[in-house]
Amino acid sequence: MMTEQFVSTSITPIDSLNTLSPYEVNKLQDASQGGLYKLFRQCSLAVLNTGSELDSTKQVLDKFSRFDIRISQKHRSVQLELVNAPATAFVNGEIITGIREHLFSVLRDLLYVGTELDVCCPGANESEATTNMVFHILRHADAIRPHVKPDLVVCWGGHSINRVEYDYTKKVGYEMGLRGLNICTGCGPGAMKGPMKGATISHAKQRIKDGRYVGISEPGIIAAESPNPIVNELIIMPDIEKRLEAFVRLGHGIVVFPGGAGTAEEILYILGILLHEKNHNLPFPLVLTGPAGSEAYFETVDKFIRATLGDAAAERYQIVVDDPHEVAEVMRDGLEQVTRYRKATSESFHYNWQLYIPEAFQQPFEPTHENMASLNLVHGLPDFELAANLRQALSGIVAGNVKEPGVRAIEEHGPFEISGETSIMEPMDQLLASFVEQRRMKINYQEYQPCYKIKPAALEEVS
Repeated sequence: MMTEQFVSTSITPIDSLNTLSPYEVNKLQDASQGGLYKLFRQCSLAVLNTGSELDSTKQVLDKFSRFDIRISQKHRSVQLELVNAPATAFVNGEIITGIREHLFSVLRDLLYVGTELDVCCPGANESEATTNMVFHILRHADAIRPHVKPDLVVCWGGHSINRVEYDYTKKVGYEMGLRGLNICTGCGPGAMKGPMKGATISHAKQRIKDGRYVGISEPGIIAAESPNPIVNELIIMPDIEKRLEAFVRLGHGIVVFPGGAGTAEEILYILGILLHEKNHNLPFPLVLTGPAGSEAYFETVDKFIRATLGDAAAERYQIVVDDPHEVAEVMRDGLEQVTRYRKATSESFHYNWQLYIPEAFQQPFEPTHENMASLNLVHGLPDFELAANLRQALSGIVAGNVKEPGVRAIEEHGPFEISGETSIMEPMDQLLASFVEQRRMKINYQEYQPCYKIKPAALEEVS
């Protein structure tokens, strides 16, 4: 049996982060609670492990337990010492250029968040501070491009999709690329990679040499969904909530492909925001699409949304089946409407400041057993508030499936228990059961055990 190969070497940045202060170096090497070493090691390993079929952070960390990364300030520039790094990140002993770039993107973002952001927006309330923080991180990563008409399409979808669905995501990306549109995804495999791959071909045909393939991740998920090799702008946000806000502030429209709990979480996030009365007139094209044969996925998702959030939520999206050309045309027309609206309201093209995001969608949610059991899942709440609570429930399921703390919590204490009004719990149970049946929860299904239990309760018990 072939043993795993490792490489130990030193690398330097290509064109950025040539110098670090002693304080920054110490912060990166500090393994204490307040230090950045653990995050830096985990995110760096994820970048080096691109192409892996493991989608559990715990399994990745266990497999490469001997990996280490050290940082030093040499007389010419910063130098990273890689110890027992995955050999797949190298060719003839040299690190692949894109992976090298991604490593220093990790370094850039973790340092900025860990050392500078606490002074970026003094005097702002919590919600404003969060939005400003997201803006500052994106600007520091050079993701903010002023004076460019809206052209960035966010593509959401599962990392665990079949070949037919993956090929379809490439076709949609190809059609959007032909129209000069750029792609932003969660940076991982599957439906996050396919649209980028399709767009690279059409951008080449259109002689677009500066095509953008933006990948936005966060430390809790990146090891389970390593950046795919097409990403040319990697951005690491501090947590899932700021990652989601970055998508909707930076992107101009959203295409959703089939996926699992994480994709449903994303759908609930954008729908909950668009349902708020302050966003009723805000144009934001949203298309759910997949190939022929994926109808069952969209039927289940649509049924769940109508049962929980109502028909008004379903009016905010369009479902297109097996028609990449139509998806691209709908998105192109939608972005033209976005452009006209932003011109009329003097809104920036590069960051959607006008989009109102309630604090319920911004506050980090820690998926502990206690927090999952205490979610308020009842009708009678404002639509956006119920959507926020449902989003948190699905975020917890994602954590229990692939994130290290969530996986360990399930191992120690058993599945999360989610309870709520029967009229909400039954559709949720059906939705999650369909994801399991369609093999959408994880890549490796041989030993998959649900990390959750659905417990319908009487209204008076949960209100």
